[in-house]
Amino acid sequence: MEFHLQPHVVVLPYPSQGHINPMINLSNILVSQNSDILVTFLVTHHCFSRITSNAKPHNITFAALPDLHPSADTFEATIHAVMTQMEGPLQSLLDCLHPPPTLLICDAFLSWAVALAYRRKIPVAAFWTTSTAELWLQYFHLFQRNQLCRQKKLDYIPSTYWIDGSDYPLLNGKNSKILQWALKSCEWLPKAQYLLLPSIYELESKVVDAFKANLSIPIYTIGPNIPYSSVAENSLNPNNNGYMEWLDRQPPNSVLYISHGSYLSISSAQMEEIAIALHDGNVRFMWVTREESPKLREICNEKKMGLVVAWCDQLRVLSHHAVGGYWTHCGWNSVMEGIFYGLPFLTFPIALDQPLISRLIVEYWKVGLRVKKDENKEDLVRRDVIVVLLRKFMDLQSDVGSEIRRRAKELQRMVQLAISENGSSHTNIRTFLDNIVQTGAERVQLQNA
Repeated sequence: MEFHLQPHVVVLPYPSQGHINPMINLSNILVSQNSDILVTFLVTHHCFSRITSNAKPHNITFAALPDLHPSADTFEATIHAVMTQMEGPLQSLLDCLHPPPTLLICDAFLSWAVALAYRRKIPVAAFWTTSTAELWLQYFHLFQRNQLCRQKKLDYIPSTYWIDGSDYPLLNGKNSKILQWALKSCEWLPKAQYLLLPSIYELESKVVDAFKANLSIPIYTIGPNIPYSSVAENSLNPNNNGYMEWLDRQPPNSVLYISHGSYLSISSAQMEEIAIALHDGNVRFMWVTREESPKLREICNEKKMGLVVAWCDQLRVLSHHAVGGYWTHCGWNSVMEGIFYGLPFLTFPIALDQPLISRLIVEYWKVGLRVKKDENKEDLVRRDVIVVLLRKFMDLQSDVGSEIRRRAKELQRMVQLAISENGSSHTNIRTFLDNIVQTGAERVQLQNA
């Protein structure tokens, strides 16, 4: 029997929204640029209904994997379940797919998926979901050099910018199990055929170049993996619970947008300190949170300078002319969205990769100020400290305020050039698409041999 396979890409994210979103966006880009490619996107039943409710291209289909065991009710237990319960269901699903997969794009953290594809001789593209600097620390320092001592200084931008091991969350003693899984993913990374980075080459060029000198597989920066092309379409949607109309009534660049992400949260005491600082600093704000405090509600009602919502279309908000700054937990997707719209940042990292991303923003790119210095939840940042930062940050005429906004606009132009015709990300995506087609043709030849 002769096989006529069209490229069939199976996409496997880690089952949380911050990992699913960039891989969906990548899938949309791939099929929009080559309509012959089929994509099967794998998620757990828990995530299935949420992501399949949106319109999707005809050549992307979704398949559901079993949910994790109910005992996976903590962050660490969830990671353990992902790393131990999903391999069998993936193997069964791969056996049933038609046409057979010609490439697996999987979250680089899922070492077992890379190993499974390696045994089945399915080519793999490992997709790293955060900053290249974070991968550099994990792969080069922790894995290759076994530098697990908290007293050591580690360069997160090669030979340029350094972090103390004691400031790096994976080495703080609380994340030992996660560290073990991270080292396992580094062990399997060179077995992949490609490494995909959701960054922009020009943003992290020194780290990307260092990786290319240390890894023999093709490495492609393909960011930002955010749905920037959908903003114009969504702007016609009137269903926004009034927050867009509220923004329309605010002066240009006057609103601080605040979000601590959808997964981790801050303490109620810290929320109170931030709320009072916003009041005392006389700062207009829009805060996305499901945990609204009485003090926050009181401040919104008293001065009418703030708005609290449980959810919003973040890209639409960030693109609004009234928004002049972004208070962020430093999740990579959120930071890429802020950079795309030329916004400066106030950084409030909570866990894992976020303290390092905060350092990139403040020390390396110089487009923000740091509010919280570390990830210790018990250490409150007091209102008087926050007020000083808020006034300095939101003052468009101050030296600090004007300089970080000038730098933010430079990064915005950098990103726009990267995704334009012949830009670095655009070129890398085209090259990777060529690889997908070639890999599919080679798989056909093997099947027909």
